[in-house]
Amino acid sequence: MEPIDFDIDENEIELPAEPMHLNLGPSHPAMHGTVRIVLELSGETIVKSDVQIGYLHRGFEKMCERGTWAQVFPYVDRLNYVSPMLNNVGYALAVEKMCEIQVPDRCQYYRMILGELARISDHLTCTGAMAMELGAFTPFLWFIKAREMVWDILEEETGARLTHSFGRIGGMAQPPTPALKEMCRVALPAILKLVEDGEGMLLRNRIFIDRLENIGVISGADAIALSWTGPCLRATGVAYDVRKAHPYLKYDEIDWDVPVGKNGDSLDRFLVRLAEMRQSARIILQSCDLMADDGPVNANDPRIILPPKSDVYTTIEGTIQHFKLVMEGAKVPKGECYSYTEGGNGELGFYLVSDGSGTPHRVRVRPPCFAITGGLSRLINGAMLSDIVPIFGSLNMIGGECDH
Repeated sequence: MEPIDFDIDENEIELPAEPMHLNLGPSHPAMHGTVRIVLELSGETIVKSDVQIGYLHRGFEKMCERGTWAQVFPYVDRLNYVSPMLNNVGYALAVEKMCEIQVPDRCQYYRMILGELARISDHLTCTGAMAMELGAFTPFLWFIKAREMVWDILEEETGARLTHSFGRIGGMAQPPTPALKEMCRVALPAILKLVEDGEGMLLRNRIFIDRLENIGVISGADAIALSWTGPCLRATGVAYDVRKAHPYLKYDEIDWDVPVGKNGDSLDRFLVRLAEMRQSARIILQSCDLMADDGPVNANDPRIILPPKSDVYTTIEGTIQHFKLVMEGAKVPKGECYSYTEGGNGELGFYLVSDGSGTPHRVRVRPPCFAITGGLSRLINGAMLSDIVPIFGSLNMIGGECDH
């Protein structure tokens, strides 16, 4: 019997299939709690995506407009709860810009030290979580151990590990502790050693590299068009950092570099954050050398600075000053301003409007994560379903910043 010749067209073998619609999230940690992505899939390939930031709805900006200017600090802590000190400093600088106040040099270096510690905390959390979400649990534990060392210093200085409410208009709540410099000099080498250990384990792992390299690629031009800033922009090769481009505090007097990538992929975003931690350590150690061991940390301006407690208890002038600032708030001159600093994820801007009273008339935040999350759909379209988690993790979206 002669064999039958099955001449079948390849298209006949493929079973007909319609695009599948899938809801990814909201869940934690992969989708950061509130985020939902509505996906249209062809097999495991993403054809179309709709990224929704969800409904956190804490009403941050409106709450800021119901208290005094000083009572905003606990709210800005919760904008980016991974590096809250950077938000404290950013908001204080915005109000000081409206009041035309310059804080003492000692305070400027103190703010830089605490802010860069917060930046290290932010990057450790992001890179550690990225590793964990791809199955690398040991580096995550190392990075979190390093973050605990950072938080030990912040707790010693502010009394709180996470949300500090330590910034003040015209200065800081307390001067540096006598042990601050020594704590930084001892802790930073140990922190960087843990980062190096994690880096060595991950960057020699073929699976980890394959999951990130050439995944979630974006060009510098597209990133700028999306208003991206911070490590995500710098990973595309654009060396824009507010601390260099528009220096504030004492950043222009410190020797440090702006790390940049070249491919704009998830791996570059990971590597840029690792490099930035080392630059933050350089800034902290130089600031420790330059910061005076004594002297004021607050501006000498009774219109905005609370008097010493001893004066409140013993003099009528101190009691009146304290009462007016607490009950009515500092009277910020009538007008408006936009002030911006380099937050953990990019340009953190505060647009403030004052009607001359002790309560802000308008507080508007320009959070870096809001613009960055707006570009997620462009990065994941055409990618595989399994690529969403590493791409999203590399953007380091912080839900509190997207509260709009």
